[in-house]
Amino acid sequence: MLLTRLRPRFPRWGAFPSGLAGVALGLALVVAPASAMETPARQAILVDDTTGAVLFEKNAYEPMPPASMSKLMTVYLLFERLALGSIKLDDTFPVSEKAWRMGGSKMFVRVGTNVTVEDLLRGIIVQSGNDACIVVAEGLAGTEEAFAVEMNKKARELGLTGSNFVNSTGWPDPEQVMTAADLALLARRIIRDFPQYYGYFKEKNFTYNKIRQGNRNPLLYRNIGADGLKTGHTEASGYGLTASAKRGDRRLVLVVNGLESVNQRAREAERLLAWGFREFDNYALFKAGDRVDEAEVWLGDAPTVPLVASRDIVVTLARKARRAMTVKVVYDGPIAAPIAKGAEIAKLIVTAPDVEPVEVPLLAGAQIGQLGLFGRLMAALGHLVWGAAKQ
Repeated sequence: MLLTRLRPRFPRWGAFPSGLAGVALGLALVVAPASAMETPARQAILVDDTTGAVLFEKNAYEPMPPASMSKLMTVYLLFERLALGSIKLDDTFPVSEKAWRMGGSKMFVRVGTNVTVEDLLRGIIVQSGNDACIVVAEGLAGTEEAFAVEMNKKARELGLTGSNFVNSTGWPDPEQVMTAADLALLARRIIRDFPQYYGYFKEKNFTYNKIRQGNRNPLLYRNIGADGLKTGHTEASGYGLTASAKRGDRRLVLVVNGLESVNQRAREAERLLAWGFREFDNYALFKAGDRVDEAEVWLGDAPTVPLVASRDIVVTLARKARRAMTVKVVYDGPIAAPIAKGAEIAKLIVTAPDVEPVEVPLLAGAQIGQLGLFGRLMAALGHLVWGAAKQ
């Protein structure tokens, strides 16, 4: 890793440069894809879960029919209620005639009975039960229509800008749309927000009402580290899958949609995940609070101020681009005192071949006071004398 420093020359007397505000990022850094990839899927996205780096995308921000992959939002809302304690796994919801009559994939609940929340979770996740989704929607919101309002509200809160829900199941409707990018984000939030419940997604079968059904996620049956999440299929959507796999400390999240068959879905998902693990890796540069460099101070009670990392800095790069990575510290300085500890006064720029530069804020690691009047006068005199001598 090559670390260099860029800064302007010393300012003229009277020029008081202000620190450059760092570019505000989320909890992670996003590096653009480093190499091209092709897929027969109509929509696809592959994301590194740690950094949020998009390794590959195709029409990932295009609204599409999500089919049963939209059940992930139903599951998210149910997990949220469980985590908040407003419901428990052994609570029960009644089965309405609407739920019982619902077509498509089913858990086979019986009208007039009560089903535990845990069974309903397995009925949705493992068996993709449309009937189970309606039982949950009615149990949480009274009606499926009211539950769809909650789904859309939560979508906005999570930043799913390309999604709209009109039902809890993914039943075909022209107004029920999501993007591959939204599905990847939702999957990452499920994994991150509810680790205590995420294990349901890797269960390979579930028996309810004496009917045993296997999990439709084909990757669970292959030794590739897959542990979730949800398949989908309708005539309009084609065959889709929102999947996640973990190898060592790395987790990738994949969404594909618009494939032509069950077999193509399985093959393509496995291929893209293998490519992502093989061609890319994560590189830890600094931990939050690490001293990265120091910056010169103008008229301060200390000549320099330490520059510290605002958060853990991890970047995802193509393995072949790692050796050519450069890291630069950039600030507009010397930085005028006073400087508040924790202020964003510089930025770290990470570059590598064929990727977009990544910019991260650097913070002042110490409080720097301003010189008193006498000190400022002496500094001004010194600048005039030494500045003139250099001319």
